[in-house]
Amino acid sequence: MQQASDFLEESKSLLNLLEGLDESEFEKKTLFKQWTINDILVHLHFWNMNVDSSVNKPDQFDKMMEQFFSAIQTGKLRPYENSIVPERGHELLKSWYALSKKLAKDFTSIDPKLRVKWAGPTMSARTCISARQMEVWAHGQAVFDLLGKDRPESDRIRNVVVLGINAFCWSHQVHGLEVPEKMPFLKLKSPSSEVWEFGECQNTNMIEGDAVEFSQIVTQTRNIADTSLEVTGNIAKTWMANAQCFAGPPENPPEPGVRKKTH
Repeated sequence: MQQASDFLEESKSLLNLLEGLDESEFEKKTLFKQWTINDILVHLHFWNMNVDSSVNKPDQFDKMMEQFFSAIQTGKLRPYENSIVPERGHELLKSWYALSKKLAKDFTSIDPKLRVKWAGPTMSARTCISARQMEVWAHGQAVFDLLGKDRPESDRIRNVVVLGINAFCWSHQVHGLEVPEKMPFLKLKSPSSEVWEFGECQNTNMIEGDAVEFSQIVTQTRNIADTSLEVTGNIAKTWMANAQCFAGPPENPPEPGVRKKTH
């Protein structure tokens, strides 16, 4: 699966950013819920561990999910993740990337249509590894912002775009909104300047602009007001105000101007 290679390249991008940091810098707080860089790496590593268990040790995965849902109900999710992943700083970075490489290798030879257990409904192996890329990319945005760096983007962002599109119905359902019959037409420019089109061509219900900015909206790393996306029609505007390509309870996008490079 190309998506396995894309996931690894996304992980390398974050690794390259963090390798030169001092240990103390891993405790810097980002603009994402005041999570530190360590918090973000713990979260990414924790869910990589769950993917590994889901594919290779299903019984262990079931036990982890039982503990996970118990932690959610008691409001102790962050402490639970921290208890499973005790490493910090460069030790954590090394462990996270080593498992990322293993997952990429495993998923290269997995049937893309294999159903994989997850916290919610099962999903295909292709969607599973694409979701891991999305998580690295989305949470990595907070780290790039914190360190004042522009991330080198590539056309592998298409996987995140596709996840965002596939979550069109979910984005409405999770926010208690009626799902429109027709998705807006998308015309997006890729980092390599290709034009990607999705949906039925129409002028009254469409979204046009940068593929990276669209991805920032569906992952809630930016507010639509902080992008140059052209959004036409009520359906498109409602979607962009509530887009959510990740599982879990309904989440709101950051307020305008809140998520950005810090220096």
